[in-house]
Amino acid sequence: MNRTLIALLAALESLLAVGIGLGITVVPLSLMWAVQLDSGIGWDVFYRAAADIWLVGHGVDLTVTLDPVLAANVGLAGAEKPFLISIAPLFFSVLTILLGVRLGRKSLESGARFVGPVAAISTFGGLTVLIALSSINANAMPTMWMALSFPTAIFGAGLFIGARGEIGHSGGRAERLQQRVTDWAFGLPLQVRAVLTSSLRGGIAAAAIVVGISAVVLSVLLIANFSTILGLYEGLQGGGGGSLILTAAQLMFMPNFVMWVASWFVGTGFALGTGSSVSPVGTELGLVPALPILGAMPTADLAFGFVGLIVPIAAGFFAAFFVRPSLVRGLGGAPALRWLIFTVFGIALVGGALIGFMAWASGGAAGPGRLVDVGPNALRTGGVAAVEFLIAATLGLYAGSRSPSKPAASTPAKTPENSPSSSR
Repeated sequence: MNRTLIALLAALESLLAVGIGLGITVVPLSLMWAVQLDSGIGWDVFYRAAADIWLVGHGVDLTVTLDPVLAANVGLAGAEKPFLISIAPLFFSVLTILLGVRLGRKSLESGARFVGPVAAISTFGGLTVLIALSSINANAMPTMWMALSFPTAIFGAGLFIGARGEIGHSGGRAERLQQRVTDWAFGLPLQVRAVLTSSLRGGIAAAAIVVGISAVVLSVLLIANFSTILGLYEGLQGGGGGSLILTAAQLMFMPNFVMWVASWFVGTGFALGTGSSVSPVGTELGLVPALPILGAMPTADLAFGFVGLIVPIAAGFFAAFFVRPSLVRGLGGAPALRWLIFTVFGIALVGGALIGFMAWASGGAAGPGRLVDVGPNALRTGGVAAVEFLIAATLGLYAGSRSPSKPAASTPAKTPENSPSSSR
């Protein structure tokens, strides 16, 4: 396959990646515009709103200035001044990464090295620039340096993840660089390599278990509180179109909600505005955003809320328990105590950092006044999770050392009945 065709196909894939993400917001907002033609609002307003949502979903901050009449009707302190929207509906970032991974897996199969990835990133970046420039408006202004870099960087990260298995076989500088990194890694002492590998595996596993359980629990809560959520929909009286838009908006924030549940399990909880808190030790709420999905969250203190702390403890325990056999093999036998201690701290550090990063990505400013603080506190959540993983991983490694080892297979002794001489 020639280079020109490879570049065109990669560019088309990038165009589809942008189109899918942007279309998720453009299509429903265009339908809303179509049923409200008599409102006098042009389609360009709805398009800019869709572009702003797509940019915010990739971590771009948006400065909003409300009309004085609308600001007065909002009823929040500070609504009359420009305020920041920084909470990102993580659905868009997750989607962009997955589409980048998909393209990355195919980009180097043709043997043309970097033609595909360069064409893909260049196309995605160029389209992002067009979207950012077309979304500029006095009432909603994206932070341009973020708009010009964040979406492309997220797509590039997904592309690299998808292509990482092929990069080392592509020849040239990439292969030489990977070989140097590999040589450096294998040049480390055996114990250091074993500790680093076990720390990464255990920390990632612990964080993944917490997030996975949080997703399941959120699904159960939504089903169990369906009647309450339905009542909130009816109370908003948004009609069919408004309810559709609201449901789509909540689905875009679903990864955020999963991380809020995870922060609740960690024990730090999350905020729905300055001065509010939803955590196992207590719930304090004031005025909350009008989202029906929030009907699934606890509105009062839970008598046994502290039981939720079992989730991160169990996650850290099982992650360390199952990583211990590979650690022992990597250390070449019975490990010294100091290497076990290093591994425990490594698991806690990696797991806590991942939980803290995801907590940071799931929160931010959602509006003026008290809505500047929505979501979990990243530093506190990551720190507490690291402490919990530290305790749990210690117990897990200790329990792994006490578990019975598999006996080595022994060769059956020869007897007169089964010896060669006896058969003669």
